[in-house]
Amino acid sequence: MRCEICGKSIGARPLRTKIDGSVMEVCEDCSKFGKIQKTPPKPKRILKKTLKQKNKKTKQRRRDEPTEELIEDYNSIIRKKREDKGWSREVLGNKINEKVSVINRLESGKMVPDIKLAKKLENILKITLIEKLDDIDLESFQKSSSNGPTLGDIVKIKKK
Repeated sequence: MRCEICGKSIGARPLRTKIDGSVMEVCEDCSKFGKIQKTPPKPKRILKKTLKQKNKKTKQRRRDEPTEELIEDYNSIIRKKREDKGWSREVLGNKINEKVSVINRLESGKMVPDIKLAKKLENILKITLIEKLDDIDLESFQKSSSNGPTLGDIVKIKKK
């Protein structure tokens, strides 16, 4: 394990330290920059088994279901398609049963539509606003990022 601040290899056990509101696992030298946190007590064995079973079911469900995410330039796509159809904001609002102010805020980018509203807009305008993303393999992500830069590589620490 490496220190999250200086990047030194931590031989024994890292110290969980709260530094400027963030809890990090650091070496003994870097732990002086914050307050060392107590390790939480371990839960009982029965509870642990129950949690494992619940987590297993949840993980299985999460892997099967792709996540949905709104595309970045949703506001310009909505405005362009509405104008292409020759509709005013009032007409579009009436077609999807929303107020004109909602359409104004959507097109200006001041409001992010929830999934339900985005699906309404997709159906009426025949556009794609929601993209489905597969889950990232957490283990491979952690392996690839474990040798990446640490906070100490980026920030210069002032010593008192």
